[in-house]
Amino acid sequence: MQWKQDIGAAETRIRQYVQRTPILDTIGFGLKQPIMLKLEHMQHTGSFKARGAFNTLLGGTVPDAGLVAASGGNHGAAVAYAAKQMGFRARVYVPEMAGQAKIALIRACGADLEVVPGAYANALEKAQSYEQQTGAMQVHAYDAPATVIGQGTCFVEWDSQGLEADTILIAVGGGGLIAGAMAWYGGSKKIVAVEPETCSALHSALEAGAPVDVEVSGVAANALGARRIGNICYELAQGHSDAVTPLTVSDAAITKAQKLLWRERRLLVEPAGATALAALTSGAYQPEAGERVAVLLCGGNGANDPLEALNDAA
Repeated sequence: MQWKQDIGAAETRIRQYVQRTPILDTIGFGLKQPIMLKLEHMQHTGSFKARGAFNTLLGGTVPDAGLVAASGGNHGAAVAYAAKQMGFRARVYVPEMAGQAKIALIRACGADLEVVPGAYANALEKAQSYEQQTGAMQVHAYDAPATVIGQGTCFVEWDSQGLEADTILIAVGGGGLIAGAMAWYGGSKKIVAVEPETCSALHSALEAGAPVDVEVSGVAANALGARRIGNICYELAQGHSDAVTPLTVSDAAITKAQKLLWRERRLLVEPAGATALAALTSGAYQPEAGERVAVLLCGGNGANDPLEALNDAA
């Protein structure tokens, strides 16, 4: 595929439908050097996922049966939002582990929602069955070219905002976002693929020499809890192995980074959104002297609405 050309075209295609999210040059978090943050948790519905959803809808023909998606939470909200904006109906399957805040967000965005027992893989089985029965258009969370191309637009935008980093740290779940980064940069930047120790689908695949099923648990499982890495992500990681560094971080490191983002910069993110930064704050990734580092904050949908008590009082 001509990834770079397709991603550039997609950025133009979806530009009017997505937020141009801010960047922040900052120093702190106990680090010795400044870093650049991309605040993609400020995207529509609180994550980068809107990019892939809009690109899929705008690049294809939606059947009368509408859309179907499986999600750990963020993707489902993005598909529901994009579908509503464009006048399509959407059915979304999420696992119970998505949590009440993300489930409520998907409902608020207008999707026909079904909560299923288990993890993301169980929701995907339901979505695939619905697709076969109805002819609905499947909007895959991470392992489809249109999704990967849409997520890659984040990096086109970031470059236009003056990104000069040598290295970008990105959290990995099923691999759609980091696949978009690898496809756009094509090995020209170092990409650090950061996964929780308890959800390490990419790391496990690279060790095994092929995508394999992994156990999924931990604080970021409802966003990064893919049981198996996407084939597109795996193939791109294999093709750019010299430029991709996989590593894992603990749940404790993730929650510490989450707290640091709030306490030092008043940035409220979910655990997945803090996972990439956790590689720096925990010392799992140690930049070389003079290395310019950037971190993508990918999601802001925490377990609870921080203003829920105020809403109840009102």
